Amino acid sequence: MKAFSTENLRNLAVIGHGDAGKTQLTASLAYVAGATPRWGKVDEGTTVTDCDEDAIERKVSLNNNFAHLEYKDTKINLIDTPGYAAFVSHARPALRAADCALVVVDAVHGIEVQTEKTWQYANEFLLPRFMVINKIDKEHGDFGHALETATHSFARSIVPFTLPIGKEGNFRGVVDVVHQKAYEFDENGKATGIAIPAEGKAVFDRTRERLIEIVAESDDALMEKYFNDGTLPEEDIYPNLAKAIAASKLCPVYAVSSTTLVGLQILLDHLVEFAPNPAAHEAEYGYSDSDLQGDRITRRYSNDEPFSAYVFRTIADPFAGRINVMKVVSGKVASDATVCNSTRDMAERLGMLHVINGKVLDKVNEAQTGDIIAVVKLKETQTGDTLCDKAKPIVYPKVEYPEAAIAFAIEPKSRADEDKISVALHKILEEDPSLHFDRDAQTKEFILSGSGQLHIETVVDKLHKRYHVEVALHPPKVPYKETITQQVEVQGRHKKQSGGRGQFGDCKAIFEPLDRGAGFEWVDKIFGGSIPQNFRPAVEKGILEAAQSGSVAGYPMVDFRVTLIDGSYHSVDSDEHSFRAAGRKAYRAAMEKAKPTLLEPIMDVEVFTPQEVSGDIMGDLNSRRGRVAGMDMRGKQQVIKAKVPLSEMLDYQSKLNSVTQARGSYHMQFSHYDPLPHNLAQKVIDEAVAAGRVRPHDDDE
Repeated sequence: MKAFSTENLRNLAVIGHGDAGKTQLTASLAYVAGATPRWGKVDEGTTVTDCDEDAIERKVSLNNNFAHLEYKDTKINLIDTPGYAAFVSHARPALRAADCALVVVDAVHGIEVQTEKTWQYANEFLLPRFMVINKIDKEHGDFGHALETATHSFARSIVPFTLPIGKEGNFRGVVDVVHQKAYEFDENGKATGIAIPAEGKAVFDRTRERLIEIVAESDDALMEKYFNDGTLPEEDIYPNLAKAIAASKLCPVYAVSSTTLVGLQILLDHLVEFAPNPAAHEAEYGYSDSDLQGDRITRRYSNDEPFSAYVFRTIADPFAGRINVMKVVSGKVASDATVCNSTRDMAERLGMLHVINGKVLDKVNEAQTGDIIAVVKLKETQTGDTLCDKAKPIVYPKVEYPEAAIAFAIEPKSRADEDKISVALHKILEEDPSLHFDRDAQTKEFILSGSGQLHIETVVDKLHKRYHVEVALHPPKVPYKETITQQVEVQGRHKKQSGGRGQFGDCKAIFEPLDRGAGFEWVDKIFGGSIPQNFRPAVEKGILEAAQSGSVAGYPMVDFRVTLIDGSYHSVDSDEHSFRAAGRKAYRAAMEKAKPTLLEPIMDVEVFTPQEVSGDIMGDLNSRRGRVAGMDMRGKQQVIKAKVPLSEMLDYQSKLNSVTQARGSYHMQFSHYDPLPHNLAQKVIDEAVAAGRVRPHDDDE
């Protein structure tokens, strides 16, 4: 494929709620543009961005996938993003790389929760937006209702650029409000001009007037002309549409059906005409070092700037190996170039450059500013890294992923599986930075954390199908913590004499509780040499080691201050090991007096629910020890905000589906820790003792 100049590139992230039709729309646009000879269908698992067996089976996008098409000498790069809550965070890096968002809305349901979430992501990256109201051909598909929910939820500057002709099964064409023409479409999506229907003329006139008004509002000089004349001449409207869109002062809306191809050719025409090319962006900024603490540097989207690129997706392909997908932010790059990975301070040889179309990689010799390209088998480069000219280094900030919401213990079913699991999961984590995998030093369990149970289940399926690793999942464990509630002064004395050189360490310290979230604080208030300076850090180390195992239920001890006030040592027998042991004994002595207690994680929860069942939802949250903090209306959905203990939310999705007939959704993220009520704390302690994580508190050795 040839290299495209920056002005002939359009990079679009296709975003929206799950089941709005993003993957089908991507496939249908590729077909109408002639990029694919066969029209791919989601139901048949043949769309261009259906790249994963699990995604095809579930009919759910699990990560960002790519397609490109050439239309009217313009290359349109499409990034098909997931819309389900468990995977929607992947839209963030896609929007980071895109120059425009294509927001897909279901004509039957209107604006839904993940549409709102991805819209907010687009706000973070200051992206212009186009909106597609899809599925107008479906039963109860209603363009007007969907448009109303969008205007209510987002902004008054949302204006139709096409209006539907017919509805539901009779949806057969569109009226182009910008060019004042109407079209019908054949079974291949090809448009044929027709007269604008008389029965919709009033709606067309109102929409046209609204469009002129928004264009006038985008510029002070145009606004003055509009006030004086009551309208704008054609020569002032058309040239300023692209400017208003690029400045996010106007969001065009299109009536389409991705399953009948109605309206797609006009959408493609308008993307070429009005969607911003990469150079419409303001300059990107980065830093002179990987710590992001050095000088701030800017790079314009220009071939004249030094080469730089941001890697926003990694694919672990079982045949091609690791594939890094990147956007060229500045300059241009050719195949076999040697560049600098400034994030990791190392050189990388790029080899052959590719453009990516689903599973297919097509070779290109060169990529110019703004293009999205793929490179295979780089040594160390990962998602979030910056590649650049070694002589002009820059490091772009990485996209932040939300904190993992749920964790499972993952257990290999055999010794052979245990040997393979780390390598397999490492490859999966390269593809999905929103996952976290580590080993609990205390329980020796492998812990896999993600955004929801479905997220974790897809990882288990991938381990089985792609890497032939069999694992079992244990129910998620709540990450309780412990703290103390009283100030105490204690002594920790370690003395051992068994012939030859002995061991001796002695310390006195004050343990006192701190505010929630304060962590651990160490204060050295020894004056003089009761404990030599070089042994004092060992006391702190011993206390921290002991604190990792808690006191009452085996959970880490947090939010306390230790002040070292006195002690003694032996000139021969004292060493670092002895004072670490003394610190551990001081900790145990303090736990006997300081009344330790359990803390539980409290989550910030937002529940999106139909208004008619909001009372039932609030009642259920209260029964889960939740505290409702407020309510809000977004579109036709009620948003309930509450703080709820994590232990009460582990089975919440099934309850929410039951109450709302699967129309509700929720999002939660960590808020803070609160003391666990005594009756529940005792149950957790009893379980810990029964599991052997702690012993009954009658012996500290």
